[in-house]
Amino acid sequence: MKKTLLLALLLVAGSMLTQAQVSGRTLRKVTELQMPRTVEDAMPGTRGASVVWHPVQKKYYAVFAGNAEYPLAVFAATGKRLSGDDLNAQVDTRGLWYNPKTKKICGNAFSSYGWFSYKLDPKSGIPLEYNIDFEGTNQPNDQVVGVYNAANNEVLFLDGDRIAIYDAANAQQKDVTSITLHWGRTKAQGIEDKTMEGEEEMNSTPEAYNYTSILYTGIAGAEIGVLNTFEHQVELYNIKTGFLTQKLKVPSDLNLESSFNFAYANGIYWFFSIDERKWIGCK
Repeated sequence: MKKTLLLALLLVAGSMLTQAQVSGRTLRKVTELQMPRTVEDAMPGTRGASVVWHPVQKKYYAVFAGNAEYPLAVFAATGKRLSGDDLNAQVDTRGLWYNPKTKKICGNAFSSYGWFSYKLDPKSGIPLEYNIDFEGTNQPNDQVVGVYNAANNEVLFLDGDRIAIYDAANAQQKDVTSITLHWGRTKAQGIEDKTMEGEEEMNSTPEAYNYTSILYTGIAGAEIGVLNTFEHQVELYNIKTGFLTQKLKVPSDLNLESSFNFAYANGIYWFFSIDERKWIGCK
């Protein structure tokens, strides 16, 4: 009787622990990055592509998606913009990341425009020009936003319900099995049975989630981040198992988008407000 009661208590405790691990907390706003230009200006841009932190320059770099003539902006750690209104992306950018091996701000562009890197002014940190490092379509589809995994020198992309892995040294897809995300499911819940669904539906990003952008946090056991716009939360997944490990509620007054407008840099979760034209950082 005592053993049965002890087992029941352990099961309940384990269940409570699992729920606590994924219940998470509510993020709070800590900073903002106001992008240049207004909607009345020429080539203002609409959707935020990415934010990246340069750990040597101690600056943020933020860019719009959609056109090489859309703004790129450089910010101090305080959020003060350091670049002028006329600084452009120079490339039709999707993802941005800092590569500690090359010590450069790098990125992936739309479609077959390739991967690129910026040459920065050594004093101001303002991008002077760019270089195409790897030509061609080095990504799963035209629109995906690349993120960098420094631990393995990899660039990761969301590809339906999978994470595609590319070698940052040569922009080639790695000969390894892609990571499958088990959307909204913990390891205790196991893999969802999809045998009745069509193959196309099985491999797609669910409607509730942002389908272009993922995060790489570097947090052990919660390395991959996705944005659930229906539940108004960031969900963190274990990169090895693909199972959900944490939920972070986003402040209710922030509008969440089904594509782009979502990033992670310097330990901060970033959400782009299209109406206000600014990135809002939360921790």
